Amino acid sequence: MTPVDLIEVGGSLLILSAFAAAQTRRLSPHSVRYLLLNIVGSAVLAVIALLHQSWGFLLLEGSWAIISTASLLRMARRDDGAATRTAGGQRPDSPAG
Repeated sequence: MTPVDLIEVGGSLLILSAFAAAQTRRLSPHSVRYLLLNIVGSAVLAVIALLHQSWGFLLLEGSWAIISTASLLRMARRDDGAATRTAGGQRPDSPAG
C-alpha cells in the first residue's frame, strides 16, 4: 500500500465515520463536527481524484466538499447574526419595529 493509498483510506474513513455517527444519532448532520469531517475527507479524496484524473470521482467528492463548506459557512453566518442581536431581539443596525 502506497502513502497515497493510506491518505485515501484516511479521507474515506473521515466521511464514513461522520455518516455512521449520524446514522446512530451520535452526531447531528447539522453539527460543525459532522461538516468538518465531511469537508476534510471529501477534499482529500477530491485532490486524489484530480491527481488520478478520475473525473466522476472528482465531481462527487468536489461537490461534497463544496456543499459541506457552504453549509458550514451558512451556520457560521447564522451564529454570527445571533451574536450581534441586542437583548431586545433587534440587530443594532436595524430600525425599531
